Amino acid sequence: MALELIDIALSLPDRPLIVGLQARVEPGEVLTLMGESGCGKSSLLAYVAGSLQPPLRATGTVRLDGHDISTLPIEQRRIGLLFQDDLLFPHMTVQQNLFFAAPPGPRASRRARIEAALAEAGLAGFGDRMPHTLSGGQRARVSLLRALLAEPRAVLLDEPFSRLDAALRAQMREFVWQRLRSARVAAVLVTHDAADVPPGGAVIDLGNLRPGAATGAAGDA
Repeated sequence: MALELIDIALSLPDRPLIVGLQARVEPGEVLTLMGESGCGKSSLLAYVAGSLQPPLRATGTVRLDGHDISTLPIEQRRIGLLFQDDLLFPHMTVQQNLFFAAPPGPRASRRARIEAALAEAGLAGFGDRMPHTLSGGQRARVSLLRALLAEPRAVLLDEPFSRLDAALRAQMREFVWQRLRSARVAAVLVTHDAADVPPGGAVIDLGNLRPGAATGAAGDA
């Protein structure tokens, strides 16, 4: 399902932050948003997700699979979110965290799907573990699995690798990109690190979308 951002503008009461953003992300592709702190990257993700709060204001159309979702509440947009923190429920086991996201259905089939996802992520046998017993990389993988088990139509990633060390960061990048490609999910990544950009992925520098700046476009570094 393609994600389209059409003529998006984002502003604070005293100044505009972004004007004229146009982008289309195909299933399995990742669009990366970059720019200095305060340029509106995370706020733009909030608008796409449906969680933008005052005093920020945004206009423009968000389309998913050809449908305008701009006015839908966050729970109806079916957009997955990944942040710097994994946000796993600390009082639930890994399996319980994943059950929370898995669509309704017979418990046995849901359990089988969860166990298969854990095995594919190199976490077979981790279902009964508590989140605090996992390494940072393991928690990050469980967080991604939880997001994808909910069958989102798109995924938004806000600095998801920033708290990982360099070696683990490289491993997690490859794991995330592979899972998004195989799930055929369009994704938007916010990062300050150019090394996070997936190979061949389009990049928009939001600094180029401020009033008076040169217009940015997908593919700009």
